[in-house]
Amino acid sequence: MTDQDVAGLQRRLAEFAAARHWEPYHTPKNLAAALSVEASELVEIFQWLTPEESARVMADPDSAHRVTDEVADVLAYLLQFCEVLGIDPLQALAAKIERNEHRFPAP
Repeated sequence: MTDQDVAGLQRRLAEFAAARHWEPYHTPKNLAAALSVEASELVEIFQWLTPEESARVMADPDSAHRVTDEVADVLAYLLQFCEVLGIDPLQALAAKIERNEHRFPAP
């Protein structure tokens, strides 16, 4: 297990929170709310851009940095949320894709 896989990242996040005594605040409710806030901050970057501008957002270093940071925040809270509730995010996604393949068959 490395810091670059899901379990390794979840372990690092848990260690980071534990070192700061944040575990009491990392409830499913609080983590879901924090995830929503961070996702909204990602949306805010794109809020008034045209579709063409949004497609080029990573070409601007300042915008790219902001987008990358918000993606990291969203992923961090999602991984912490999954850890607290015992959800395997990769397994959950694979199962959801399979359900969607059945619900929405290709033409």
